[in-house]
Amino acid sequence: MQLTFFDLDQTLLSGDSDYEWNRFLLEEGAVDRERYAAANERFAGDYAAGVLDIHAYQRFALQPLIDIPYAEITALRARFVEQRIEPVIAAQARAVLDHHRARGDTIAIITATNRFITEPIATRLGVDHLIATEPEIVDGIYTGAIAGTPSFQDGKIERAKAFVADQDTTFDHITFYSDSHNDLPLLRWADTAIAVDPDERLAAAARQAGWPIVTFRGSQWPLPV
Repeated sequence: MQLTFFDLDQTLLSGDSDYEWNRFLLEEGAVDRERYAAANERFAGDYAAGVLDIHAYQRFALQPLIDIPYAEITALRARFVEQRIEPVIAAQARAVLDHHRARGDTIAIITATNRFITEPIATRLGVDHLIATEPEIVDGIYTGAIAGTPSFQDGKIERAKAFVADQDTTFDHITFYSDSHNDLPLLRWADTAIAVDPDERLAAAARQAGWPIVTFRGSQWPLPV
């Protein structure tokens, strides 16, 4: 049995769901524009540079779940997925997912983005297994903290290993697709690493390691069948 992990943002998507959600909330007038816009840009820069404090970021990202009534925020999320996510699903993402399904792989999305944002996206892509950063909920209320280990950098390996251990089958091969140098720990741990529309640092590491570099954004099937 084979297990295939996919990163979400900039991999299956040709955009970043976390960043775009924050922009969507700004445009909807759901958050304070001046404070929120500056923080969103700052955290996006930290992520690109590989220096993101995931706990500080999630306190920022989860604050709307505290401030906005749940019915309202979930209605916003539904519109966001329809209007902003569907158009940025990478052109070949569904074809690649279908290829691995047809091969009989277990498929999981593993992402640093929190579950509130990513769960409906995984559902839209038809992926049953989602490993995401989990927001802490106490007495039915979001606290702004992270529950457990965030699936970010080295934490992705910890979460991936926990997922493998929880399954009823033994996997003889693990593949991971990602765009980001932040995922290098998990890419190096996987049996097969594939760089998808990679950032510069990941592209350099992929060339050095001899990993395939592919695009999910073109009109052609990105992998040999």
